[in-house]
Amino acid sequence: MRMEQDEITRTRIILSTASRDEGPAIARHLVEKRLAACVNMAEIRSVYHWEGSMCDDPEVLLIIKTTSDRVPDAMCAIRDLHSYDLPEMIVVPVIAGYPPYLSWVEDETHQ
Repeated sequence: MRMEQDEITRTRIILSTASRDEGPAIARHLVEKRLAACVNMAEIRSVYHWEGSMCDDPEVLLIIKTTSDRVPDAMCAIRDLHSYDLPEMIVVPVIAGYPPYLSWVEDETHQ
């Protein structure tokens, strides 16, 4: 199986967390608006300090598959839909992947 390698692809992954209630709505919006090809949601537990308090909260981790040119609009949409004052949005470049899958991500975000 040939993999695309040795250069950063146009595919990006945005990692974001959200409450269990709002995560699915954010995911659906991103896919419906073609800002993401797919969003995986995994139940997690986050431990962090916020405004002087220790927090330990159930959340969902959103693993958002998109392309480099869709990242700014996807991040704006997350910001607009998110209830957190400071939502996590970390963009990770995809340096290799199965070419048919990477093409699918491209196709789904550019229709």
